[in-house]
Amino acid sequence: MEGTVFAPALEGIKHVKSEEGVMLTRPFLDVCKHILPIIEKFGAAMALVKSDIGGNITRLENKYLSNPTKYTNLYSMVQEEIEAKTAKGSSSCTNGLLWLTRAMDFLVALFRNLLEHQDWAMSQACSDSYSKTLKKWHGWIASSSFSMAMKLAPDRKKFMDVICGTGDINSDIEKFCTTFSPLLEENHKVLASVGMDELKAS
Repeated sequence: MEGTVFAPALEGIKHVKSEEGVMLTRPFLDVCKHILPIIEKFGAAMALVKSDIGGNITRLENKYLSNPTKYTNLYSMVQEEIEAKTAKGSSSCTNGLLWLTRAMDFLVALFRNLLEHQDWAMSQACSDSYSKTLKKWHGWIASSSFSMAMKLAPDRKKFMDVICGTGDINSDIEKFCTTFSPLLEENHKVLASVGMDELKAS
């Protein structure tokens, strides 16, 4: 493999916005998809997160594919659902985007922890990023199953060796966190502007 596991996502991030600065649906979802193989390397610890992210990508992608011209812009789906008053439904694309963004927040926080706390065990890095991001949105059941799963986190060194490939993994993690975070922040701003950013898990 050329470069680290982050190489495809880093390449993809360059194409997420149009020249006019509009967030594009397909490229954004593609970057999220490129993160799935990295999550896979966590094994059982991330099975929940992976299926959650995968499900939300599929939901948004199906909507996009139903009319690629209409939904070129990621936020056109949100706008449409807000106008139709269906955005708060559990199967809405707005809800899908909200949880996809939150899951990505968690991963960015986790990757940052791995970078900034070289002495932490993987389970500590996972738990810390969970409490900073997803925890406040999860109900008790989701929270408990998540805490259980974190105990299955892989050995940190083994994990880093697996995702390293032939590149500089620390530099790529840094680049990913720095370039992807602003896109997630923009999602939050748009969701907040339509009153959706504070929605909790049912």
